[in-house]
Amino acid sequence: MARVPLAILLFAYAPATALAQTNNPPDLPVIVVQGEAVLKRMPDRAFLAIATEVRDGKAANARRKSAEGMTEIRAAIVAVGVPESAIRTSGYSLQPELEYSGGRPSVRNYVVRNQIEVRLDDLDKLADVIDAANLPKNIAVTIGSPRYELKDREAAEIEALRLAVQSAMARARALATGAGQTLGPVQRIQQGSVGLITPPPPYRATMGIAGVARGGGGAADAAPAAAPAIPETPITPGDLEIRATVSLTVAINK
Repeated sequence: MARVPLAILLFAYAPATALAQTNNPPDLPVIVVQGEAVLKRMPDRAFLAIATEVRDGKAANARRKSAEGMTEIRAAIVAVGVPESAIRTSGYSLQPELEYSGGRPSVRNYVVRNQIEVRLDDLDKLADVIDAANLPKNIAVTIGSPRYELKDREAAEIEALRLAVQSAMARARALATGAGQTLGPVQRIQQGSVGLITPPPPYRATMGIAGVARGGGGAADAAPAAAPAIPETPITPGDLEIRATVSLTVAINK
C-alpha cells in the first residue's frame, strides 16, 4: 500500500478549513430586552370552600351528624340555584380526639370533618351560597375566602403575552434610537412567567343591629325593639391581574 506524505494531506485539507471559516457570518450586534404586561379583568368564576366539624363520643353518631349537616348545607346551596355538578367533596376525615390520664390515652370524642368546594359561574349567587351554608345550627361551619378565577384564563394569558412582546419591542426601539441605530429582524423570543395574581380576600360578613325607637315620654312610650335583621353578606370581588413577561433579542442593522 502506497503511503501519502503527511505534508501533502495537510496541504490538501488547509484550503477547505479556510473556506469554512470564511463562510461563517460574523456575530450580529443585538439588543436584549425584557417586556412585561399586566391585564386587569373582572372575575367571572369563584370557588368557595365550606367545611363542617362534628364531635361526639361515638364514631357512628359523629359520622351521622356530619352527614346530616352536610346534606342540609348541600340542599340549601342547590336551592339558591347552584347545580349539583358544581359541588364536590374536597376533604373528609374521621379521627379520634384523645385525652391522657395517668399517662394512658383514651378516646374523648370522635371528630368528623367534611369539606366541599362549590364552583360558582354566577358571582351574583356568591352571597346567597354563603348565607345558605350557615343554616345548620347543630354543627360548626367554616367558610373560606372565595377564590376567584376566569372562565377563559388561557385567552387572557395569550393577550398578556402579546402585549408583553409589544412592550419589549418598544423598549428595543427606544434603545436603538438612543444609539442612533435601527432595528433588524427579531432573533429570539423567550417566554417568561405567565400567571394570574389574585387579590386578597375581599369579603367580610356583617351583622345588622336594629335600633330602638324612642318616644317623647318614658319607658312606657318606647316602641318595642324590632328583631335584629341579618343582612345579606356583602361580596365585592376585586380585579384579577394577569401578568406576563418575555425576553426579546433583536438584531441591529449596520
